Amino acid sequence: MNKSKHLHSHQRQTESRAPESVLRQFFGFESFRKPQAEIIRHVCDGKHAMVVMPTGMGKSLCYQIPALLLKPGCQGLVLVLSPLIALMQDQVDSLQTRGIDAAFINSSLGREQRVQRYAEIAEGKYRLLYVTPERFRKSEFREVLANREISLLAVDEAHCVSQWGHDFRPDYSRLAEIRQWLHEPTTIALTATATAECRTDIYRQLGIPADEIRLFHEGIDRPNLKLEVREVWDEIEKIDAIESTLNEDNYRSGSVIIYFSLIKTLERFSDALLRRGIDHVNYHGDLPRDKRRRIQKAFMSGKADVVLATNAFGMGVDKEDIRIVMHAETPGSIESYYQEIGRAGRDGNPSLCLWLYDQNDLMTQMQFIEWANPDADFYSRVITLLSEHPEECRGFGLDWMNDRLQRVSRHDHRLATAISMLDRQGVIAGSRPPECFEIISEPPEMFRDDEFLADKKRRDQERLYGMVELASEQSDRKAFLNRYFLGSTEDHS
Repeated sequence: MNKSKHLHSHQRQTESRAPESVLRQFFGFESFRKPQAEIIRHVCDGKHAMVVMPTGMGKSLCYQIPALLLKPGCQGLVLVLSPLIALMQDQVDSLQTRGIDAAFINSSLGREQRVQRYAEIAEGKYRLLYVTPERFRKSEFREVLANREISLLAVDEAHCVSQWGHDFRPDYSRLAEIRQWLHEPTTIALTATATAECRTDIYRQLGIPADEIRLFHEGIDRPNLKLEVREVWDEIEKIDAIESTLNEDNYRSGSVIIYFSLIKTLERFSDALLRRGIDHVNYHGDLPRDKRRRIQKAFMSGKADVVLATNAFGMGVDKEDIRIVMHAETPGSIESYYQEIGRAGRDGNPSLCLWLYDQNDLMTQMQFIEWANPDADFYSRVITLLSEHPEECRGFGLDWMNDRLQRVSRHDHRLATAISMLDRQGVIAGSRPPECFEIISEPPEMFRDDEFLADKKRRDQERLYGMVELASEQSDRKAFLNRYFLGSTEDHS
């Protein structure tokens, strides 16, 4: 199917109802925020869009409304690529409570559920379908989609597309291939955090010429957020600052998130705050999944007002009355920092974003960068170990591999990064034992390219240096963030 035929078909499938009436019917809003209506008209006309909009300002409506404008009975489908299972689950639950025909397919479904959902999709059910890009590895999924016409492809958290974004997902690098397989549907990419360099890379990864995708850039300013950086010198000073901030009258009416980089630091602070009589809950990736869900539910319902969390907490947390977002340890990039503070004050009321800046925290982030960027020699040794000693790897596991790969410390986490990257590039059969010990394809050139790997590491270091610059900014930190993210907004706005 050529592009012009597809765009004409897309227009034919779209109802003549006004988007505003659909907005009122399903979401209860009387009018769109600027420029939602313009974006919706643009993609309904079959034109590509890149949307950079602050967190909580309604990016998702820009593809949900077009899905609701599809004519009943047509085979059109809005396909949403989303990076996190928890995020898509929350979004689909919210849509279904509004009577919207939406679904997701991910690894949380059992086999019978998945087969049933595949059948429903093939039969024409659902207007909105949420998946991770990794789902396209499954041939049965591709076969099901062949029965549907993708009216609009929405790429959520689009910074994951770019190798220079802060949360690169290798399967997102296959989007040009995925779009081609889907007959190059109209595409909308959405994010709160994309620098000019990152946007250019997103266009390239999507396989869309820059002059064929219109940029809608709403800046990154949230007027109700107060950005404060307070330099501290030790943990006692940080704990004192947390206690005094929690007692401030201006921000006592809502919820609080306090972010940490390390689980062990979080737990140490938790003990100290409990000794001071400050009630809270803890959330991090080492907790069992059911406990994480209970904690998130308690926070969302207001039963728990204060949560101490790693960055595992936040995606999909759409709570209006978060009054304080505090960083007790330095984030690794301005992108991560901005995304996390974006969870504050979604109700429009004054909210505080406080970063407790200790220069010693930079060492932790520098260590993270080392772990996240194995060099070509390390990848080579991992692949050799898997190739030449498969029985030992299966028998003794990842700890055995780590002992043979590390020259300095068993606490070096480069192996976890390497296994994850090899899985995402389809070199090994999975990221967990025993699948991670099975090599299923030849490693791509990137794992042997020291220049490419060094460039990735250098950019991670530059992003961390951006945090140092933000901390030292003496005038308007919001203006600094605008300069950082906007760069040139003349892409094709």
